[in-house]
Amino acid sequence: MFETLKNAFRNKDIRKKIIITLLILLVFRVGCYIPVPGLRGSFFSAAIEGNTFLQLMSSITGGSLASGTLFALGIGPYINASIIMQLLTVGIPALERLSKQGEEGRKKISNITRIITVVLAVVQAVGIIVNFANQEVDLASGETGTAIKLDMFFDSAVFAGFYMTIVYTAGAMLVMWLGERITEYGIGNGISMIIFIGILSTAGDSVVAKFIEGVTADPMAFLELAFFVVLVVVIFFLIVFVDLAERKIPVNYAKQVRGTKMYGGQSSVIPMKIAGGGVMPLIFAFAVISFPSMLMSLVPAWADAAAWWNSVFMEGTWIYVLVLSVLIFVFAFFYNEIQFNPEDVSKNIQQNGGFIQGIRPGKPTAQYLRRISKRITLFGAIYLTAIAFIPSLAFSWASYDLVNVFSTTGILIVVSVALEFDKQLQSQIMMKTYKGFLK
Repeated sequence: MFETLKNAFRNKDIRKKIIITLLILLVFRVGCYIPVPGLRGSFFSAAIEGNTFLQLMSSITGGSLASGTLFALGIGPYINASIIMQLLTVGIPALERLSKQGEEGRKKISNITRIITVVLAVVQAVGIIVNFANQEVDLASGETGTAIKLDMFFDSAVFAGFYMTIVYTAGAMLVMWLGERITEYGIGNGISMIIFIGILSTAGDSVVAKFIEGVTADPMAFLELAFFVVLVVVIFFLIVFVDLAERKIPVNYAKQVRGTKMYGGQSSVIPMKIAGGGVMPLIFAFAVISFPSMLMSLVPAWADAAAWWNSVFMEGTWIYVLVLSVLIFVFAFFYNEIQFNPEDVSKNIQQNGGFIQGIRPGKPTAQYLRRISKRITLFGAIYLTAIAFIPSLAFSWASYDLVNVFSTTGILIVVSVALEFDKQLQSQIMMKTYKGFLK
């Protein structure tokens, strides 16, 4: 990784892209600290405490949601819109045909995704404002109040809520625009880079606070911090090891004579990763288990039902662990069905004169690939279920204050984005090297 970065900075064009990426990420971090009038950050932070999904969203936004700043929604609406478009593309034939129309089709799908992002940003902003404006929070100092005071600067609470909805929606669209600029002018996928820097900045703030505590108050905090760093390195190593693991299915291509030229006669592989769905099954599972609580909290008449739900599905209870594990398994297989289609792969292999050794082309090949895919997905689901609980338990042994520094989903996102960024740099370096050689 360090060798790749050193080689990248030696090339002028790649160095320019890296600098553009860093500057855009700096703009994003500055926006994470811009306050919104009418909000009280301490109450905002207390309001999301204990909600696993909101804490995950806060870490992705770099702590903006916990502070109620301009980028409180972060890139969340765009991620949700992209997921919805993926599902709709599979279920709606018109969108599926549009996705296969090349660059023009991708542009139309991107425009539809942006429109859905605006709608979701408005809905999420309204949900946050209504929820946190009605939710009474008690601080450790003894002060009691709501995170949002809609009547602070406006005579009409409705007008104040309308104003804050516009601010939060504009912040979410600005984050989406920054991500697209990174994708266009920088290195890697801009949306992933924004999530990556948000999680790292949240973790960095907690580690620095723990270090300051060790300097000023408790020297034992240094020992806890050291133990925590060792656990982080070990867990990251194990996750990278599994993330890079894959099953390679060999495919042979028969020789074909067309005119005076001979084609084929080569061997290739179909790589099938253990964690092919990446972090998406975990995000889906956490969203589904947290959605009823968020929905009930928006309706004052359902306050008792929301309290019952939160008590039953409190993080750490046996029913929470059971339901979350089942959801992870379900979404792991569901997302694998979306990502990998054995029939299409089998058809492409057959059309190009290829075959898998010992398997007949056509339907037998599709059945073989589906059987292998299900077995690998089973191990991937077990891995995701284990990784959903083991890191938090291990970090709690190191230091209770640092349990939420790296959430499970955050760890997986950091690893996958770092590996993808390294691949992007290597491909850029290789492309520039070939261009220089041809000149």
